[in-house]
Amino acid sequence: MQIVYSTTATSWGGRDGRAVTDDDRLDLNLSVPQEVGGDGGQGTNPEQLFAAGWSACFHSALKAVASKEKVDISNSAVSATIGMLSMADGGGLTARLEIDVPDLDRKIAHELVDQAHQMCPYSRATRGNIDVDVLVVEPDVD
Repeated sequence: MQIVYSTTATSWGGRDGRAVTDDDRLDLNLSVPQEVGGDGGQGTNPEQLFAAGWSACFHSALKAVASKEKVDISNSAVSATIGMLSMADGGGLTARLEIDVPDLDRKIAHELVDQAHQMCPYSRATRGNIDVDVLVVEPDVD
């Protein structure tokens, strides 16, 4: 395998500390959310970072698929919601991807989203490891 890009992040203090990438482009304070027993401080948390990364990665895959198919999705957006399961439920994560492709035929939208889900490295890495719901946002009907 040929690695075409890699990056390194180092954390100190775990979920209640600091994380920095090797190029210093990302330098974040981390805080534990109140919902899981933390102080809910001003920092971010690993689940937020995972959601941001997956939504950006999935959107890039979607744009690549749409471009190949010559479909305009310039008004599209991808939201990723990452849930943390309680330890009583076995711990772990859940994910929900909501893809908004307004003004696009629903059949075409679903086909593009399915292809993007096969291509996206985050989707591939998590496949079979966590519960993931992938949903195409339905347009508002007035």
